[in-house]
Amino acid sequence: MVVAYHVIFTAYGFWLPNDPRGSWSDFVASWEMFKYGGASKTDTRQSVAGLPHNRAFREQAKEGLKYPPVLFTGIQARAIGRGITAAIRRSNYVIHACAILPDHVHMVIARHEQRVEQAVQQMKGEATKQFHNEGIHPLAAFVQGGEKPATPWARKCWKVFLDSSDDVQRSIKYVEGNPDKEQLPRQAWSFVTPFDGDQ
Repeated sequence: MVVAYHVIFTAYGFWLPNDPRGSWSDFVASWEMFKYGGASKTDTRQSVAGLPHNRAFREQAKEGLKYPPVLFTGIQARAIGRGITAAIRRSNYVIHACAILPDHVHMVIARHEQRVEQAVQQMKGEATKQFHNEGIHPLAAFVQGGEKPATPWARKCWKVFLDSSDDVQRSIKYVEGNPDKEQLPRQAWSFVTPFDGDQ
């Protein structure tokens, strides 16, 4: 039985639909992006981030994006945390680990009555509201004619089902240590609930 989920949701431009390592996408919506190849759909539950690939080609393909890839500042990361807190208050999610990095978010979320994809979508939405409330939306500079800024998030999320206490504890350790890989300090979010291995 599923106990929790390890999820990753990413900022706009972090992972392209035609990334040579694979993606969650079924199609490439932009011609500028399609020039670099069709969608590289993968259904694996294993992370493909570490697979060897043509990094220069991937960076060149990012030039086809409508906006520059989003990189969250520390202040924007704090706003994401506030948005996640709002989502937790609304829907009683239990978060066992969280790392908000410049271009993606890692979380371990306890099993919930909602599908995990819905939980992630709600957290993205609340974080975006918080960007608006604080006047720090990452794509605000590209707004024209009173329109709303484009979403700062990529579609969908990467998820792994965790069906044992060992899986959950291993994923928590991975998430907590993720900032180390980017030479960032470890994070301690007030909305995180320690995992009880007997759950």
